Amino acid sequence: EMRNDERVFVMGEEVAQYQGAYKVTQGLLDEFGPKRVIDTPITESAIMGAAAGAALTGLRPIAELMFADFFGVCFDQVYNQAAKFRYMFGGQHGAPMVVRTMVGAGMGAGPQHSQAIYPIFAHIPGLKVVLPSGAYDAKGLLIQSIRDNDPVMFCEHKMLYGEEEEVPEESYQIPLGEARVVREGSDVTVVALGRMVHLAVEAAGELEEQGISVAVIDPRTISPLDVDTILDSVEETGRVVVVDEATP
Repeated sequence: EMRNDERVFVMGEEVAQYQGAYKVTQGLLDEFGPKRVIDTPITESAIMGAAAGAALTGLRPIAELMFADFFGVCFDQVYNQAAKFRYMFGGQHGAPMVVRTMVGAGMGAGPQHSQAIYPIFAHIPGLKVVLPSGAYDAKGLLIQSIRDNDPVMFCEHKMLYGEEEEVPEESYQIPLGEARVVREGSDVTVVALGRMVHLAVEAAGELEEQGISVAVIDPRTISPLDVDTILDSVEETGRVVVVDEATP
């Protein structure tokens, strides 16, 4: 997307010289330079405020909130500013920005670096919330998010960075608000989010050996939420289980 659109740039803590806490921005500084791959001070409020302002001027920032847990430092800039621009300006202009952030436990990173607080984001009018469960979806959803004209919270589970999947070289988009039916089933519908998709599929395989047929649905995004796909499956199975790492 940075090659295709000069308005796209990346900013955040350690995204340039260090190439990201988990090396997600590896190689970007060498290719695009310090004007489009910007190391910021450790001040999340400034990062999100600058991204929101840049989006208003017509740029398409990708701002990294290193850990989603840090949202408390900068949330006013996101939910009272960026998320509200389209409403404040009568639909004339939104904030085409993406906030990439890490969520989830499993690495012993401590309580302030391990939470899954995306339900808070989904509660905010004007924010879109993406939760990919694998590399293929992450690429297609991120491209769609960058091209979207509203702010998107793009939540990456840190335990999935090491997982591998076949991903096409060419560009492709996955629409926001379109769930994926991971596997069909007739006895129970499991709706799983993020990393839990992998655990749900594993459990479904074990249950199949016991004669229980499990459908697994990955919503991919929780705002917008593809309710229709979930209800279609539940109408068939009559039972639904939600598997989520976040607080109920």
